[in-house]
Amino acid sequence: MEILGYIASLFIGVSLGLIGGGGSVLTVPVLVYLFSVEPVLATAYSLFVVGTTSLVGAIPKYRKGLVNMKTAIVFGIPSIASVYFTRRFIVPAIPNKVLAIGDFVLMKPVFFMLVFAILMVFASYSMIKGNGDKEEEATEQKFNYPLILIEGLFVGLLTGIVGAGGGFLIIPALVILSKLPMKSAIGTSLLIIAAKSLIGFLGDLSHTTMNWNLLLPVTALAVGGIFIGDRLSKTMQPQILKKLFGWFVLVLGIYIILKEVILN
Repeated sequence: MEILGYIASLFIGVSLGLIGGGGSVLTVPVLVYLFSVEPVLATAYSLFVVGTTSLVGAIPKYRKGLVNMKTAIVFGIPSIASVYFTRRFIVPAIPNKVLAIGDFVLMKPVFFMLVFAILMVFASYSMIKGNGDKEEEATEQKFNYPLILIEGLFVGLLTGIVGAGGGFLIIPALVILSKLPMKSAIGTSLLIIAAKSLIGFLGDLSHTTMNWNLLLPVTALAVGGIFIGDRLSKTMQPQILKKLFGWFVLVLGIYIILKEVILN
């Protein structure tokens, strides 16, 4: 299973390089089901993998002028604060027995996997629908600060709980709320995801022991996969791949829900 896990780790980066997002939703299932990492710990590991991979992916975007630093700061500050607070205080405070109704008991690890699976379903819908993928003309930026603050706090909370980047939420927000063209929104999103994921990961270091012997190889393979995916993207149609990957994520999300609620 570990060999499959390392192959899947490479695929996380390949998918990011091919379709520009979505690969982070595979990280937690790979860690939980292929490496047997406990779900809550897997969300912490995922923050490091996703953050490092996104940072590497953001560098060439920045060199091409596709990262809007002002937008990254305006949107990133509330998101970064939210994800750090979530990992440092909220996640440790969630009780091991989240809910008990009669004979049904919802434990903390299952709760995390269910929240993550629901996120996967929503992310798959965004990828399958594929709206907003066409390039738009740049317009004068007018920041809707109240909505950006709310969106940033929500995305940070979500990232903190499930350990995924949340690019399917950030990119539309940058296009709609910050008036960024799609290509710039993708590049800026990668930088925001990198910053909030890595800083959120710092919130775990004070109370969590990390298995670096597992974490570093998985991260290295995911980073290497980005370059493979980027090369493949020049010979393949990204929109078709994005829809196919969306269906795969949908099936996987439904499987996790069924496995955690019914099969267990």
